[in-house]
Amino acid sequence: MPLIAHSKLPSFSRLESEGETILSKDRADNQSIRELHIGLLNMMPDAALEATERQFFRLIGHSNQIAQFYLHPFTLDSISRDKKASNHINKYYQSFEEIRKQGLDALIITGAHVKEADLQKAPFYNELKTVVEWSYNNVTSTLCSCLATHAVLEFRYSQKRQAMSEKCWGVFPHTVIDRTHPLMSGVNTCFDVPHSRYNQITKGQLKSAGVKVLVESEVGAHLCVSEDLLRIVFLQGHPEYDTISLLKEYKREIVAFLEHARDDYPPFPKNYLNAQNQAILNEYKNKLLSKEFSIEDFPEELVVKTLGNTWHDATSAIINNWIGCVYQVTHEDVNKPFMDGIDPNNPLGLK
Repeated sequence: MPLIAHSKLPSFSRLESEGETILSKDRADNQSIRELHIGLLNMMPDAALEATERQFFRLIGHSNQIAQFYLHPFTLDSISRDKKASNHINKYYQSFEEIRKQGLDALIITGAHVKEADLQKAPFYNELKTVVEWSYNNVTSTLCSCLATHAVLEFRYSQKRQAMSEKCWGVFPHTVIDRTHPLMSGVNTCFDVPHSRYNQITKGQLKSAGVKVLVESEVGAHLCVSEDLLRIVFLQGHPEYDTISLLKEYKREIVAFLEHARDDYPPFPKNYLNAQNQAILNEYKNKLLSKEFSIEDFPEELVVKTLGNTWHDATSAIINNWIGCVYQVTHEDVNKPFMDGIDPNNPLGLK
């Protein structure tokens, strides 16, 4: 299912240069395939804004080579942005009002950087709640990542996230515990998922909410679905991350340490770096602390050469399955969430 370059958003040309399949608007208009309109509510910080676009766009583009995808990025006005990010958003993003008027078949809501467990302190809390309420009644399925999962579970199920004793950070092995759900079709029974969070929704809370857990690990439930089995898909991890994402985050944490925004030098993300890379980064740490090196000397290119990725294939399969589920039940009219005769409380007919 190729992406459609229906605007001049830089991520389209960047992805095309990386070998992704991107169709021009003219070429797409000459194909008689039902397109899908997918929104991306991007709440990630400025430094990760465009990378997050590419991560989710790439996953959607890899999911199938038949349907056409129109991707509609938007954000929330209540999220403070620097000049560069604001210019990017003003030039290439739509407003929520525009999204509401045009309609969507599916929606992805990214995570956001809020350490505090109490989400009501987040400046975008009420605005996000409005989007979530609209999507539940007007969009076939909404996929939530990390903080978005925590927010929706609070909005719809009164389950407040809990602070963890330490940051859950790294790559962790996961197990499929329900292989019968269509989202798990063709997915390995065990696969890794990156995590980066200070808070969690526990398995007990998910059970109380009636949410069905499909994938879990030592760091808790990862992939879950709402009680109707499709309309909301919950992810506590960041399966969309690129191979290099945690390394870039590690570098940002070093910058935070140097700027006295954190007290300690950051530990390594768990299960992510091999012994050679840890040795390289420890040597860099020693030279940085002795002021022989600066942040500009961070050995990113050297470390990247041997970084592994053990989550992309499973993530691609899950997103492919999600798109397939949406395609099977969404209405031809983008302003209607379900085909005639589909039960919104059991859209996949699995109960």
